[in-house]
Amino acid sequence: MERMGMVIGIAPGKIDEYKALHAAVWPQVLATLAAAHVRNYTIFLREPENLLFGYWEYHGSDFDADMRAVADDPETRRWWTFCGPCQRPLESRAEGEHWAMMQPVFHAD
Repeated sequence: MERMGMVIGIAPGKIDEYKALHAAVWPQVLATLAAAHVRNYTIFLREPENLLFGYWEYHGSDFDADMRAVADDPETRRWWTFCGPCQRPLESRAEGEHWAMMQPVFHAD
């Protein structure tokens, strides 16, 4: 299992919309993430900086292939058409990233 953290900005005027979307995530989107071996997925909001911090645990063996499967799912792609306009990717993110991945520096059970 690999713990993964990621960060992205959120448009201040879209916070309520984003919260409403995530209060009722579409079942197919959740099923696609589960099939891609993503578990314990949590998104946190930090205001007033308007940052979203995402955390999940990846239980698979081929992260790139699993993320391609997520990106290829039509319902997930439709979901992103609602979430995407709320998000503000960081300028410092790596090429090809939407959410900027973070490096773990500490963990305690």
